[in-house]
Amino acid sequence: SGFVSSVREVLPGRKYFIPKTMEKLDPTIISFDDFKNQVMSKPMSIGKALYSTLTGISPLLANEICYRSSLDSEASTASLSEDLTYHLFQNFIRMMEVTKSKEYTPNIVYRGKEPVEFSSIPLTCYQSADGYEERNYDSISSVLENFYASKNTVTRIRQKSADLRKIVANAIERESKKYDLQKKQLLDTEKKDKYKVYGELLTTYGYQAAPGDKSITVLNYYTNEDLTIPLNPEISALENAKAYFERYSKLKRTYEALSKLVVETEEDLKHLDSIRTSLDIAIAENDLVQLKEELMEYGYIKRHFGRGDGKQSGKNGNKQKKTKITSKPFHYLSSDGYHMYVGKNNYQNDELTFDFAIGNDWWFHAKGIAGSHVVVKSNGDELPDRVFEEAGSLAAYYSKGRENEKVEIDYTEKKNVKKPNKGKPGFVVYYTNYSLIATPDISALTLVSD
Repeated sequence: SGFVSSVREVLPGRKYFIPKTMEKLDPTIISFDDFKNQVMSKPMSIGKALYSTLTGISPLLANEICYRSSLDSEASTASLSEDLTYHLFQNFIRMMEVTKSKEYTPNIVYRGKEPVEFSSIPLTCYQSADGYEERNYDSISSVLENFYASKNTVTRIRQKSADLRKIVANAIERESKKYDLQKKQLLDTEKKDKYKVYGELLTTYGYQAAPGDKSITVLNYYTNEDLTIPLNPEISALENAKAYFERYSKLKRTYEALSKLVVETEEDLKHLDSIRTSLDIAIAENDLVQLKEELMEYGYIKRHFGRGDGKQSGKNGNKQKKTKITSKPFHYLSSDGYHMYVGKNNYQNDELTFDFAIGNDWWFHAKGIAGSHVVVKSNGDELPDRVFEEAGSLAAYYSKGRENEKVEIDYTEKKNVKKPNKGKPGFVVYYTNYSLIATPDISALTLVSD
């Protein structure tokens, strides 16, 4: 109504018209002189000059026109020579001809499963970018339906996972602070060996120290160099030696305890990082169920129990029904017809590797970073090189390195992958493996609907 818009009422029966408030130019009839003098004369970026001066040109379309002209849309209009301005104008006119002839190609650009942009013309600015896929549709109505349906799914999953992400982020922050403190304390224990040497040398040469001496310089028989040892003048040299041995023993005990704690904290951080990566690849609400279960199992989320009977209960004390797990690993088909499976979380990674895969199947994982286990069913065959490349791309895409251009992947036969004692879900060890460099682009792979 008029209370919302003073320009045009958007109500049934009201006439539609384009608001005249912005006084933009008609892009279908503009001449080169007007393009040069009224559009490209504005002191701003080329892209902004296009969409702020011409009717119906969006920032996306302005960027596409610049891309087709091999120009940076963020560059200043002042950087354009007359030749470059004419080159830009010609590409602009070609796009207007598409509009006039109605040669539309409704499409959506996806990055993985997430829709990024939609348009009625091909977006060449995305066609050469890694990780992007353009899908064409019969009509712009189909584009809008699919785009916003997919967008809503992604948005809903992000909203549903927001609490879990916050829990994981807080836990990572807490464990990181603890890890830094432990590393600092561990660094302080490096003095322990020095105190041991002080004690040993004082035991040997302490008789040379006079009462009240604040230090003594003796020959360090470990290095054949003189060493000055600080002394407490209020006690004897042998008592100083005893004090140094006690400090050494204390630091040694601290070192042994901290060495174990640092490893445990480091493993906890890797575990949390793997859960965060699993949250990034979740595409449906049921994918979050196992992640929440894992967070509860390891104490990051509290379980609710009844009154002393050990049974889970709801807010009213009623026994909670166990959530049914319906999430399954991703199932892809290689170009050569081999089945490839990707775990969506640590539980599925363990299941794929140790329950589903057999000895001669192939196993893939991003090297040194959190990511999914990828299993290729070999059927006892010698796999073509292309299968290894495609499985490597899956391992790269479903890892923490999915935004990188290249990711190093370790791969080996399943029989070489072992589960360490008391290892957390998804954590394995292997000592025999090959490596390859993979691109995290899976747009050419076929996802199988199981």
